[in-house]
Amino acid sequence: MSRIGRLPVSIPSGVDIKVEGQDVIVKGPKGELSLTVVQPITVELAEGNLEVKRPNDERDSRSRHGLTRSLINNMVLGVTEGYEKKMEIHGTGYRVAAKGSDLEFSLGYSHPILIQAPAGISFAVENPTRFSVQGIDKQLVGEVAANIRKLRKPDPYKGKGVRYAGEQIRRKVGKAGK
Repeated sequence: MSRIGRLPVSIPSGVDIKVEGQDVIVKGPKGELSLTVVQPITVELAEGNLEVKRPNDERDSRSRHGLTRSLINNMVLGVTEGYEKKMEIHGTGYRVAAKGSDLEFSLGYSHPILIQAPAGISFAVENPTRFSVQGIDKQLVGEVAANIRKLRKPDPYKGKGVRYAGEQIRRKVGKAGK
């Protein structure tokens, strides 16, 4: 039995969960998320908990059991607390500025780069070199943060670029002088 899949998902107060066939809809104070559960896996509501069950021990069922439970738990955490990815910019002249709900980056290119916030995502700029990506969908927050990091990946020689807060960059040694 899957260690993660067999754990029940506890439902905090203020969160409403509906199970309609294979669809799971989670409503909370921060918003609403939905998930279509893959076919062999079933979801049942019982006594303030949500239980994810699999019909058999086939490889396909076992692999999706823990995944489904984790996705539902992430939805519950997202509508109650939300998710946030903190990011920072290193490099001379590199900076970020808020333009309404969008971000404008100056990353050493000949033009500024404007990133528009997708639905369900908000940006917060602390100072010109630190900002965060916030939202209720864990996957979407991570994807937006990864796309922003791709604009100027951290350079292994000087360490310049956009990185996650606390990320350690493996530095390379430059040319050896005589």
